[in-house]
Amino acid sequence: MEKFVFYGGKGGVGKTTVSSAYALTCARAGLRTLLVSTDPAHSTSDVFDQSFDDDPRRVEGDENLWVMEIDPEEEVDDHMQEIRRRMSDQVSAGIVNEIDRQIELAHRTPGAHEAALFDRFIEVMRDSDEYDRVVFDTSPTGGTLRLLSLPEFLGDWIDRLVQKRTKSIDLFEKAAIGEREARRKLESDPIVQHLKRRKEKFEFARETLRNDAAFFLVMNPDELSIRETDRAVESLREYGLEVDGLVVNGVTPDPDEDDRGRGGRYLRERVATERERIDHIREAFDQPVVAVIESRVEEVKGDLLADVAAELDVEVEREPPRA
Repeated sequence: MEKFVFYGGKGGVGKTTVSSAYALTCARAGLRTLLVSTDPAHSTSDVFDQSFDDDPRRVEGDENLWVMEIDPEEEVDDHMQEIRRRMSDQVSAGIVNEIDRQIELAHRTPGAHEAALFDRFIEVMRDSDEYDRVVFDTSPTGGTLRLLSLPEFLGDWIDRLVQKRTKSIDLFEKAAIGEREARRKLESDPIVQHLKRRKEKFEFARETLRNDAAFFLVMNPDELSIRETDRAVESLREYGLEVDGLVVNGVTPDPDEDDRGRGGRYLRERVATERERIDHIREAFDQPVVAVIESRVEEVKGDLLADVAAELDVEVEREPPRA
């Protein structure tokens, strides 16, 4: 199994339960494991009965398991503040107020969360040398797909920005102080250097996601979840990312044989319908179903989390990155 493992899916399908169970399995197999929640709901604290924040914290009772919860709103604020600081250093005081206004508008634009989370996302991957496995409990499918598409999209965008910035500096500086000085100015231009560093980040993320990451989608046995998963598989494929497996969660358990009342009849019909859908999933998707997990009456935590972990047929041992 690759070092970075992602569990995604539409909201409410049980990604946190599944990703937590897998992380627990890795940790108890002796791998130093970090579980990262990028879902705004942050249910990992409930699963482990312990508070977590942006810094990795060891799970009590499991020496090889750490958890961190990334706050999207806080990441957006930090991201915007960094942009404000960098821009203010590069422009005259007269337009700082206009920059502040534009940044406030940008804070509310679609994609602001994804852009901010992406920087933190890369930091986690780059700073993960001390861990054998990093498991991501991702936000609902749409946001996750936008996040994973950023390396390709922003890499090309930065290339165009660097070209335009390079050309404008070259023309302006040649006209103002001559060609020799212009080349020196270009090499030290802070905006060009910053853009190049961003491009390196995106290239790192693209290569890591393609060569050292595995993707699993969690779904429920209902039509809406099946359609959403099908769209997610195709969208990831468009970004050059293949889904490694599917987890069907929240499956209704069989009723007792002697339950012949109204409730028993309802459960039998529900179970039959869900079994048909699971058969359809196995036939319609190219990806293997790595687990069919029954719903529990109680909240999944403690010993119940270990029970769910035992139902996951996902490799644990570390494999070298793909070439």
